[in-house]
Amino acid sequence: MSFQAPISISDAISRIRSRRLLLPAIQREFVWEPKKVEWFFDSLLQGYPIGSFLFWEVHDDEAKLQYRYYEFLTKFRERYHTHNSEFNTRGHIDFEAVLDGQQRLTALNIGLTGTYAYKKPRVWWDDNEYALPTRKLYLNVTEPAPATDNETGLKYEFKFLTQEEYAENEKKWFATGKILELTEAYDLNQMLKTAGYQDSEFASRALSKLHSVVHTERIINYYTVKQANMEKALNVFVRVNSGGEPLSLSDMLMSTAIANWTKRDAKKEILGLVDQVQAKGFFISKDLVLKACLYLYSSDIRYRVSNFTATQVKPFEDNWNEIQTSILAVFDLIKNFGYDESSLTSKNALLPIVYWVHHQALNETLVSKLGLRDERDIIRRWLHTMLLKGVFGSSADTILAAIRKAFVGEDFGEPYVMPGIESFPSKAIATVLRTQGKDPQVTDEFIESLLLTQYEDRQAFTILALLAPGLDYKNKFHKDHLHPASAFNLKALKAAGVAETDAEFYRDAKHWNSILNLAHLDENENKSKNDTPLADWTKMEVARQKISVEKFCSDHLLPDDAAILAFTNFPTFISERRKILGKQLRELL
Repeated sequence: MSFQAPISISDAISRIRSRRLLLPAIQREFVWEPKKVEWFFDSLLQGYPIGSFLFWEVHDDEAKLQYRYYEFLTKFRERYHTHNSEFNTRGHIDFEAVLDGQQRLTALNIGLTGTYAYKKPRVWWDDNEYALPTRKLYLNVTEPAPATDNETGLKYEFKFLTQEEYAENEKKWFATGKILELTEAYDLNQMLKTAGYQDSEFASRALSKLHSVVHTERIINYYTVKQANMEKALNVFVRVNSGGEPLSLSDMLMSTAIANWTKRDAKKEILGLVDQVQAKGFFISKDLVLKACLYLYSSDIRYRVSNFTATQVKPFEDNWNEIQTSILAVFDLIKNFGYDESSLTSKNALLPIVYWVHHQALNETLVSKLGLRDERDIIRRWLHTMLLKGVFGSSADTILAAIRKAFVGEDFGEPYVMPGIESFPSKAIATVLRTQGKDPQVTDEFIESLLLTQYEDRQAFTILALLAPGLDYKNKFHKDHLHPASAFNLKALKAAGVAETDAEFYRDAKHWNSILNLAHLDENENKSKNDTPLADWTKMEVARQKISVEKFCSDHLLPDDAAILAFTNFPTFISERRKILGKQLRELL
């Protein structure tokens, strides 16, 4: 990256007109409101710095043909003409693609050479001159900006006007774009004379300043990136981008995908899917959708521009209906598992499930078909395990790529699921992860850390759900303390006859507020539980459900000795439950 000799605004406009400055597909659309454009021109005349620009020198024929490029907007119509026209660079001269500064350059181009049509207040949206009259940018040459604008620091009044508004007081307004025609100082002076502006000091000074800013001063400071591919150019952009309307890498990739879809409105489709998932109670961004597309159809799942070329994104568009229904089905599935936005600690963990659902065409049946109940159980247990082990905590791309080998083998491609795999390959995934050294060992310390997880912790749901797989999580369930939380304050402990020497153990949150004293209960059990002591509640439920104490304790992973359930035996209860839950978790994990 190197700093170039600054150029004038008129030079920049000339490059835009001759298509020596173009926009790559990564750029978003123009988003500045008219007021911001007007203020921008005031800043120019006041001599405020406008920041530097970043251009990518496109000299290589491959780079010209591999990516799409677009012209700058000249005639902007709110809602109706906001898209930049694609420019065919085949056989075109070498040019520069704007990586940073598109909004500012577009504002200059519209202000000096184009128009800005925006909706009038209190009228219906309609693509006509009544609702969206075409406006040009003008400079008030009779007086400074109104006093009401002084608080914002405005000195010069620039305004987008319709032809009718301009005609109401032609002497007041100067069409900003006319300054481009006055290339020499002589041309400016002649215009000042013939138009009668010389009689007004403010008009002479304002127009002289406008002429100087556009033609004489070299205020377009820019850097150029000389790398031969967009990937490297974008890496530079991400490092230097600041201010203005910054783009994240995912914004760029989204824009590239948008540019390369030919039959659908990619932006509308992808953001629409995000909204549908959010309606289910889960908050995702476009990033997860793009990652899912890569995971389903790209050998390389990394966020790289080379993975979003026209060829690479074609399967995304061709299979979009099935992709989005698969993603929605997986979120329906995990909602039935009992997960919500808080308890789902990694959304990357869903991508292998999306892969299986999509390539096995289970998107219409997995959630509810009775014959797939065992399949759902396998997926549920696998998801619980992956989240508890924190498999997706770091190096997610590496782990996701490794997991995909359990479906397709070493070489990615069709068939996307190897013959003979009839159910979700949780065991094969575990083998792959162990081979990759990505499967944490289930040590005593690991089990103990799970058992000491607190009620408020996001992982508490997953641990309790793994321990209570038979609960119907589609209906209401509750996370509750077995020995009521209200029993552990000093007053309650004293009333229960707990000795002072034991009170410290009782009041330790590692005991009363951890998994050791927690359980998932169904709606009926929770109603009867409330603040009822554990021993009394056990008796009540045994009678209500008409089962044995042993059966009830086994179902709820409780010590089967009724005496241990008494509050006075809480230390023994914790000791015994640590053994029961520890054994269960080791077997499950």
